[in-house]
Amino acid sequence: MKLTADRIVDAGMTVFAETGYHGFSIRQVADRLRVHAGSLYYHVPNKAALLQLMADRVARQAYDAGTAALAQLPRQERWQARVTAQALALRQSIRQHPGGAIMLAGSPKTLSPGALSLMERLLDTLAEAGVPPEHCGTAADTVLSHVTGYVLQEQSEPPATPVTAEDIAAFNQRFPRTFGAAAADTPDEKFTRSLDLLCAGIATLIP
Repeated sequence: MKLTADRIVDAGMTVFAETGYHGFSIRQVADRLRVHAGSLYYHVPNKAALLQLMADRVARQAYDAGTAALAQLPRQERWQARVTAQALALRQSIRQHPGGAIMLAGSPKTLSPGALSLMERLLDTLAEAGVPPEHCGTAADTVLSHVTGYVLQEQSEPPATPVTAEDIAAFNQRFPRTFGAAAADTPDEKFTRSLDLLCAGIATLIP
């Protein structure tokens, strides 16, 4: 089968899911494809370039998922619901890829078309809502960074030292509010409520 950039990205995503960011290498991707590492460099010059292509794919998938989510909303739906639909679609798309949050975190800096598309559409949503131009960029970046950071926590490795029931009981006594808040909602409910809070804050910027 002909070696293409898409095939390399496919293999890269599989390897990344197994090794994570720090263990990821071009050689492992080549091994997965059963080719010499040198043959990959015609399509991707280095590891960073491959990671950029992989992150762009995740972002494009998130954009398409957001498009589908927005299409299901009533035409006159409030802007808060449109922001939430985009954020929910982004979270779900990132979670489909182990390590996806780490992969996507740096993609805006590399001018990934997929990541920039997510930002542009969210900026459009906020501008149409009446958020002043001087606040739109910060508001959109805050929403996207929140989603990435939230999934980053969800995809983080378990503690190196196991937490025992005795540890939990002791900490619960010392930090009852923290443990109470953590147990109040499911991760999905907590995420949705966090978006409500962000939207409430953004709403205060609208004249």
